[in-house]
Amino acid sequence: MAKAKVLYSCSACGATSPKWMGQCGDCGAWNTLSEVAPAAPTGRGGRFGGFAGSAGAQPVQRLAEVSPEDVARTPTGIGEFDRVLGGGLVPGSVVLIGGDPGIGKSTLLLQTLVGMGRDGRALYVTGEESLQQVSLRAHRLGLAASDIRLLSETRVENILATAAKERPEVMVVDSIQTVYTEELQSAPGAVAQVRESAAQLVRHAKQTGVALFLVGHVTKEGTLAGPRVLEHMVDTVLYFEGDAGSRYRLIRAFKNRFGAVNELGVFAMTDRGLREVNNPSAIFLSRHDEPVPGSVVMVTLEGSRPLLVEVQALVDESHLGNPRRISTGLEHNRLAMLLAVLHRHGGVATFDQDVFVNVVGGVRVTETGADLAMVLAMMSSLRNRTLAQDLVVFGEVGLAGEIRPVPSGQERLHEAAKHGFKRAIVPKANAPRQPIEGLQITPVTRLHEALSAVE
Repeated sequence: MAKAKVLYSCSACGATSPKWMGQCGDCGAWNTLSEVAPAAPTGRGGRFGGFAGSAGAQPVQRLAEVSPEDVARTPTGIGEFDRVLGGGLVPGSVVLIGGDPGIGKSTLLLQTLVGMGRDGRALYVTGEESLQQVSLRAHRLGLAASDIRLLSETRVENILATAAKERPEVMVVDSIQTVYTEELQSAPGAVAQVRESAAQLVRHAKQTGVALFLVGHVTKEGTLAGPRVLEHMVDTVLYFEGDAGSRYRLIRAFKNRFGAVNELGVFAMTDRGLREVNNPSAIFLSRHDEPVPGSVVMVTLEGSRPLLVEVQALVDESHLGNPRRISTGLEHNRLAMLLAVLHRHGGVATFDQDVFVNVVGGVRVTETGADLAMVLAMMSSLRNRTLAQDLVVFGEVGLAGEIRPVPSGQERLHEAAKHGFKRAIVPKANAPRQPIEGLQITPVTRLHEALSAVE
């Protein structure tokens, strides 16, 4: 049989070439040609013919004629995982999970499959480990007595043939970088192989209704390895976060077509696998025997969940010509901006001070609601004055020195009151109309008001 031709496509302009070249002959871009599978002719008239007689053409419908239907979800049996997924697995959905090596991706998916395999058929496809290695992990986690099917395979055509025969309701492919298709000549893990293999797996999931999990490697920068189009193919993108030396793991949703994005699931790694943390606010708060300078508690919002986290700051005299500004878990540019606002509207200069800011517990805070907590923590460290242990703060600091409101202020305050906090400094627009029992709220509109409230 004649060997299929190989084409190379330019990622910049889309032009195709029968052979690889360093520079695209159409647009002149360098190193943009990658291998693609040639499209097969469809219907009569060749690749572009037969438009009128296309058998797969779908009728056009008006939006008002399409009835909305509730998406049926299947619980995974792990509450924190269901929260990140938006309430459970949707039939035909494709979930891409990325994270550092050894952080717990395979462990979580094996636990999920075992839990769901009791009610339906589950298939675990491993391309990196042998079946014996998967069995050893299952024995270590106490999951050996399970009915899930195991398959050690890397050729995508064989995986699809087995899936068509087994007809699983949920399937895991670990990992997508090890899978290849014979339609392409490049090695497994290449951009073209990852893109084409994922496309075939996604097509199978949509046609058969199987819920599919894809495990993806990450680069040194922490992003998913392979083509960016891979994230556009799938329905949900999840990232594992956390230090490999810490027992806590965070799963964050960066894309979800069936739920809220930026949801956070918290797990603890034990010798029996990942265990969900029902009260994550407790693990992000340090237990000091006595108040310490430079520490303040804030309420951040992760998806739909308010979390109490501790923000710590250390401001010390600098012996360098260019003082250091280092932040962990917070945006570095935000720290530099807040120091400028503190100087201009608070009269506090830190041009000869090293400033270090950290969020306890390894959580990463990206919202602007942490501005006020950062400012008060830095002032506490600079003046060497402790803040009350029952104080909680949140709010955005503007360039004009104003304290701006943040979303879901009521939920944040109720979360603080639930954990026993007695005082709160919040933007005036976030102050509740009805008092919250046991919580004294100080609304502020300007930065100097917030600084005066803690002196």
